Amino acid sequence: MRRIAVLDIGKTNAKVLVVDLATGAEEVLARTPNAVVREGLYPHHDLEMLWSFALSGLKLAAARGVDAVSITAHGAACVLVDDVGGLALPMLDYEHVGPDGMAAEYDAVRPAFAETGSPRLPVGLNVGAQVFWLSRAFPAEFARVRHVLMLAQYWSYRLSGVAASEATSLGCHTDLWNPWEGRFSSLVGRMGWEGLFPPVRKAADVLGPVLPSVAEATGLPAGTPILCGIHDSNASLVPHLGEAPCGVLSTGTWMIVMALGGRKVELNASRDVLVNVNALGQPVPTARFMGGREMEEIMGGRIVEPSAEDLRAVLEGRVMAMPSLHPETGPFPGKRFGWIGGEPQGGARMAAASFYAALMGAECLDLAGAEGPVIVEGAFGGNLAFLRMLATATGRVVRGSGQGAGTGLGAALLAGPLAVKAAPAVEVLPENDALWTGYVGAWREAVALR
Repeated sequence: MRRIAVLDIGKTNAKVLVVDLATGAEEVLARTPNAVVREGLYPHHDLEMLWSFALSGLKLAAARGVDAVSITAHGAACVLVDDVGGLALPMLDYEHVGPDGMAAEYDAVRPAFAETGSPRLPVGLNVGAQVFWLSRAFPAEFARVRHVLMLAQYWSYRLSGVAASEATSLGCHTDLWNPWEGRFSSLVGRMGWEGLFPPVRKAADVLGPVLPSVAEATGLPAGTPILCGIHDSNASLVPHLGEAPCGVLSTGTWMIVMALGGRKVELNASRDVLVNVNALGQPVPTARFMGGREMEEIMGGRIVEPSAEDLRAVLEGRVMAMPSLHPETGPFPGKRFGWIGGEPQGGARMAAASFYAALMGAECLDLAGAEGPVIVEGAFGGNLAFLRMLATATGRVVRGSGQGAGTGLGAALLAGPLAVKAAPAVEVLPENDALWTGYVGAWREAVALR
């Protein structure tokens, strides 16, 4: 297989791209915001809008010629379908506070971190909490559920007609999976949900050929293989599975920091540390925070390129952003965002925000026990100020992917190997300048004192 169409459903945006496995080239064909619908029973994602988008994007892909379709999607997401494939309930937005209303009841039944590697998270960030809340808040509708599908597998189901479960999605802080034993957690049996989860398949498994109706709507050839699909952060990890030890930052709405072959550390669940599962079914120590979301909020959506003068002004003035805008997540729970050294504007604000994200990323790398080079995939992969500060804060070489998402290539690699390994778009060494190293130390001291 050479040309792979990838359906990439992120929390903020969805896109369709084609990856050429002969060269590693990625071509984004279509993109749309993944907006949350506020009306109805609760905030939810518009799956029919996304389905129409997917069909139109795959039609563009088919016109260019593709050999298979792979899927990647964000975590903390599941879809409840009935016995004819329709929605038993709308797909809950994981940021909805509904599940928090039953937190005490859920806490009484959820497994411990030692079993699942899944910390207790707010709102619907534990998929088990979502399913628990939906089952009790809407019992009549929940009684119609035939399958609980993780998000990537919902789309492979729509494309192939075959329902499947998959470990990278189940192992994404859901409370539903035991990553060390490679099986469902005790929660699934305790709640009587065993029959709701389809058989577990590997991310790279071909579920079947494209459905005739989808082939007709898109122009995909009959028999086009549909792969099972993968959680997006683990898609970013796929190209690096043979490079351990290393740390990989998958960046988008979330910054997911994963340690491959790192040092053994005691994982601190209270600091948003968890265990992911990679495409080989192996547990991966992970730490995270809402890097992309916080960057967007700090900048008010206005991303600018800082100049050398902006960088120097921030470094010399020790202008620092303190964690965090979303104190319920990330490595510094409970600490509230604020500025030290004045509130910058323009390019200086972008520099300070980039430094903040890098220092948070360095903290996450340490919490996960990462060793070796640091690889940055996704939105932060082309942010040079971020890469330079991350290299300085970790004392390691940092390799940036450029502006590529990382998830698209990883999802495509499920279909076959890359013929030529691409060099990193950017490679950055730690700064020795006291302005940079002093800033790192001052930021860490300030965080400790807050």
